[in-house]
Amino acid sequence: MNYEESAAWLYTTQLHGIRLGLENIQRLLIALEVETSSSARCRFLHVAGTNGKGSVCSMLDAACRAAGFRTGLFTSPHLVTFRERLRVNGEMISETEVARGLSEIRTHSEQWEFAPTFFEITTALALRHFQNTGCNVVVLETGMGGRLDATNAVTPSVCVLTPIALDHQQWLGATIEEIAAEKAGIFKPGVPVVSAPQSEAVLRVLQERADAVGAQRLITIDQPWTGSGVNLPGTHQLWNAALAARGLAESGLNIPPEAVAAGFEGVQWPGRFQRLTDRLVLDGAHNPAAAKRLAMTWREEFPETQATVIVGILGDKDVSGISRELLPIAGRFIVVPVQNPRTSAPRDVCASLVAAGAQVPISAESSLASALRIAEQSAEPVLITGSLFLVGEALAAFQSTDAEVSAQ
Repeated sequence: MNYEESAAWLYTTQLHGIRLGLENIQRLLIALEVETSSSARCRFLHVAGTNGKGSVCSMLDAACRAAGFRTGLFTSPHLVTFRERLRVNGEMISETEVARGLSEIRTHSEQWEFAPTFFEITTALALRHFQNTGCNVVVLETGMGGRLDATNAVTPSVCVLTPIALDHQQWLGATIEEIAAEKAGIFKPGVPVVSAPQSEAVLRVLQERADAVGAQRLITIDQPWTGSGVNLPGTHQLWNAALAARGLAESGLNIPPEAVAAGFEGVQWPGRFQRLTDRLVLDGAHNPAAAKRLAMTWREEFPETQATVIVGILGDKDVSGISRELLPIAGRFIVVPVQNPRTSAPRDVCASLVAAGAQVPISAESSLASALRIAEQSAEPVLITGSLFLVGEALAAFQSTDAEVSAQ
């Protein structure tokens, strides 16, 4: 299969849906002869949580690269191209390597009674690619949860937990305690755990799990990073940096402080309060906790200035909760559909905004492009948010525009 054919095959596996469990991924990794335990040759850094996972992973990766390690970085979802999910030393996997790896996985698994899912295949592709390219540090972001997530097939040098909040309740549980238990499922015997500050209820669950599995220790950070600048906006990113720094300290990698500082000062993570222009910001906040932090960062970056908020939200998210958190920074809402089958109808998001108490103009548009044309007529800065899929659509459109300008 070439790249287009292999990608098409991979996306057909989404029809298998989400099937939590480790049997398929373990079977795949054995067939591919992938090593899954941290060793002197390669150390795994495993990151779970609700919000901030990608930012923390990008900081871990940046600091390790600054220290001279060859890194593999596995994150999800992608914004523009599938290849973003797998990076070696910051470079996306090539189309040739995607085609080769997926062809091999398909050969191994096409006769299985229970076919592997999209995420299981992607995880196996990543781990095989990182091994083949000689990575000596691999940073893994869980896809969802932790206990039954495909990335949990590895034994890491350290487990890192970002703030835990309500999200994916249909899969992870209705309460914060149930969700915390799923996230804590990545804990391993003898492996240290580093956590962001959590609620008392969450911390109780984490400590119980750490004790039950025999984790080396559970450490909770208690202050933000002060060792250098961080090239990501928002006070919350200083807490993410402190979490990443302590995770590195517990990993046994012995990264010097100057490399950690250099990594954080140069770190990049698209789609999280990303300024495309002076007055256009992208942020993929897709649950109330993320939307609350987005609103706080907006106030830090644009004091006393309201936003024209272009928002699109998936139907399985907490639409009312997200709407409520965005109200304080909005001078106007323009609601659009997300290019995803799970999108909320714009009229439903509009109704949610009204129910949340919005006192500003609210309108619906049929596309992001038409919403942007309207927003450009306003003097207010523009915020595109509510879904990483919507942010990806915006990035793809602007990258296409840049490419056309460059070609001219």
